[in-house]
Amino acid sequence: MTARSYVIQDDTARAVTRDEATALLGKAAFVWTHFDDCDDTTQQWLSGPGALVDTVVAALIATETRPRMEVVDGGALVNLRGLDASVATNPDMLSSIRLWVAKGCVFTVTRRDLAALDTVEARIRAGEVRDPGDFVAMLASEITAELDPDVAELGDTLDDCEEKVGGRNALTLRQTIAQTRSRAIGYRRFMAPQRTALEKLATLDVAWLEPDDRLHLSEAADRAARMVEELEAIRERSALLHEQLTDLRAELIDTRSLVIAVVAMIFLPLTFLTGLLGMNVDGIPFARTPWAFWGVVSVCVTIAVAVAWYFIRARWFR
Repeated sequence: MTARSYVIQDDTARAVTRDEATALLGKAAFVWTHFDDCDDTTQQWLSGPGALVDTVVAALIATETRPRMEVVDGGALVNLRGLDASVATNPDMLSSIRLWVAKGCVFTVTRRDLAALDTVEARIRAGEVRDPGDFVAMLASEITAELDPDVAELGDTLDDCEEKVGGRNALTLRQTIAQTRSRAIGYRRFMAPQRTALEKLATLDVAWLEPDDRLHLSEAADRAARMVEELEAIRERSALLHEQLTDLRAELIDTRSLVIAVVAMIFLPLTFLTGLLGMNVDGIPFARTPWAFWGVVSVCVTIAVAVAWYFIRARWFR
């Protein structure tokens, strides 16, 4: 991740070095400087040329953050979460971006590259961003727009699982449902406070937020609210599917146990009869009779059929 700086003068955006951005603070119409949280010079710059108070600097470089919005000295400290740019290797990760937004400038700090930040940078070069309000509104819109398909995919995954319930792949379904529920819980953990932060930002009484910026922030907050509702529904559906699979598994075990019990009941009298006749003592009836063996077999078959017929009539197999 590399530091990035842009300035807008005379409606023209151009990339500059950090030193040039520092010199143009308060002079250019808009200055955006991006920092890598892992860079040792970040804190030093924010406290020095950035002229930020210690509480704001500490919040910008904090290791663990959650989405929020606080007003400090006429500026806004904003923490948001979005998809990691390396989503292929971190599919479940929501990276944090910390912003200090004030009149004429925006400072952003990330520990990992944010996917939406590249899009915003491209729009800055295209001249679509003119002030801090445009920047923060566009960033919030891009973050929520990129998260929306991910949340929808979680719902589609559950739809597929619901269609497969009752088949022979219960173990695979349980694993998929557990992973989906875990991702939904992780997303909701950050999306719920992010919605609140965007709503507060949209109503912030500052001069650098234009009416159209407030409208875009309100739309992003509304989309975040819908995603929170969808994530809550996914979590509840996952729990219901898990219970359904557990019930199906218990029903399957009960059915197999019933079959085993019926087979045992059929062979119980047969075992008693053969055990009784198989005693190695004198006096066994018909021990020397040629037809005795087949007679005993016939009696055993009759008893087995009678016991099986009884269970069938009693509807044990329904």
